[in-house]
Amino acid sequence: MRTAIVTDSTAYITAEERARLNIHMIPLSVNISGQLFAEEVDITASEFYDKVRGAKEFPKTTQPPIGEFVALFDELAKDYDEIISIHLSSGISGTYQGAVQAGEMVEGINVYAFDSEISCAVQGFYVLRAAEMAKEGHSAKDILAALADMQKFIRAYFIVDDLAHLQRGGRLSSAAALIGGLLQVKPVLHFVDKVIVPFEKIRTRKKALKRAEELLAEDAKKYAAMDAVVIHGNCPAEAQEWLEQLAATYPNVNFKLSYFGPVIGTHLGEGSMGLGWTKK
Repeated sequence: MRTAIVTDSTAYITAEERARLNIHMIPLSVNISGQLFAEEVDITASEFYDKVRGAKEFPKTTQPPIGEFVALFDELAKDYDEIISIHLSSGISGTYQGAVQAGEMVEGINVYAFDSEISCAVQGFYVLRAAEMAKEGHSAKDILAALADMQKFIRAYFIVDDLAHLQRGGRLSSAAALIGGLLQVKPVLHFVDKVIVPFEKIRTRKKALKRAEELLAEDAKKYAAMDAVVIHGNCPAEAQEWLEQLAATYPNVNFKLSYFGPVIGTHLGEGSMGLGWTKK
């Protein structure tokens, strides 16, 4: 059985990794001042943050049209027996549901949509694991079982500079945003039941980053080896410095650097940071 792996652009997997592991990507789009850009195709993360600074309107994000899924799945049906399509949390986007509906519309191939219940490079952990297993010849059934097991060990925490982005985009309740703004806190956020909620309210950015590290440290003591990612919203120098400090402190953790691209950056804002990990 040949299994194709599909994901969306919010996994922020590099073009090199996609080519090496034969990962197929469907982009989400961002609308900036009336112009639509497919992320990872028409616009880079740094270009996005530059454009948004000068924009008069808050950008809007758009999930892929079902037709794009159908066209890709039909094309893959020529060479593959089954497809696993891995997407950002269904609690913040309709992309996963689009993949489900498209899978029901194509003939001659079985499509299995997988809700990562998260996003960004942490969603990418699932995609990379699935692609590596597919390359080794594993069936969709085996890969999906591995992803379900992996879900028990995935963790991710985000620190945003301004909660207004999340509140305006409808990804965080007005009450939570208001509390954050009034108290000038830098909350540590995470996903619970597929949506973004505050984990803890912390007063300074430095302490919020430290709290995320403490949560990583708890798991680093439990597991012999982990994969982790530092994610940034257009602050690469700060993120790289944090990564190097973490890597020196936790030698059993394999760290990499990633970013919040246009779609997720719309909701988190420039200056956001994230830390995610999973057991190897």
